[in-house]
Amino acid sequence: MGRYRRAAAAVTAGLVLAGCGAEDGGTAEPQATAETRTVEHALGTTEIEGTPERVVVLDTGELDAVLALGVTPVGSVRTDVSDALPAYIEDAGTDPTRIANVGTIAEPDLEAIAALEPDLILSNAVRHTDVYEQLSALAPTVFAEAVGETWQENLRLAGEALGRTEEAEELLAAHEERAAEVGALFGDPAATEVSIVRFLDGSAVRLYGEGSFIGAVLADVGFARPAVQRTAETFVEVGPEEIGQADGDLVFSAAYGQDGQTAAAQITGGGLWQGLSAVEQGRAFEVDDDRWFLAIGPLGASLVLDDLEQFAGRLQS
Repeated sequence: MGRYRRAAAAVTAGLVLAGCGAEDGGTAEPQATAETRTVEHALGTTEIEGTPERVVVLDTGELDAVLALGVTPVGSVRTDVSDALPAYIEDAGTDPTRIANVGTIAEPDLEAIAALEPDLILSNAVRHTDVYEQLSALAPTVFAEAVGETWQENLRLAGEALGRTEEAEELLAAHEERAAEVGALFGDPAATEVSIVRFLDGSAVRLYGEGSFIGAVLADVGFARPAVQRTAETFVEVGPEEIGQADGDLVFSAAYGQDGQTAAAQITGGGLWQGLSAVEQGRAFEVDDDRWFLAIGPLGASLVLDDLEQFAGRLQS
């Protein structure tokens, strides 16, 4: 790992970041041994020696995956609306004070990452393709291809990078079993159209499609989706005046950040929202944004299933 430590030292010393990706003159790449495995990922192949212990994650999905696999990362990015990590990780039993701040998803702090001397960096090509070479100079770096609905594939990739492939498969098998159990609580879930609504600001409302993390979890449970949300896209946006399109047999809504909370209060207090059949029938529920939208992994999926189980009980009481 010597070349990674040298690159990290160069970054923390304030050298030009573009130069950090250069190979040290005359230094040969480490030869593959029985303790070295090659991981194929979205941006190529990466050799990982031994069992990573100092892991840095650069998106919420990767954070969720490594925690579920029993690894507490030494560093993680934050979202652009909070300096704190998603609250759900405390629900999952992790002390967030143990995880250093390495910038935001939009702008990871390369110097902060280097200072942690990581032995593995995990992210995805959607967020950080432009800094992949710089990250790779600091530590072995593995990128998933996509985010959201691919959370199961991403978990498998993280498991391979961490040397915990069996644990990843066990988590996925447990999720599949639990999702079926929760679906049975709703009778025939395929006969129930579930609408997912997320408020970000006052200009538009997101209706989440099948091509999202939450869409994938709902599909595992067996729910149907309203016509506008039967899309491979992560979400479709509608204006506040079009909120009638958010209706369904069940409606779950969340707010992202303070702007989202303000928008949610304004829209859900209006006549168009109050006129939704799900609202009139008491079948519209507010959910936690961290759990349903930021987790994007097995911990988040488990928490969503917990919530759905509680809602099923409320609907039957």
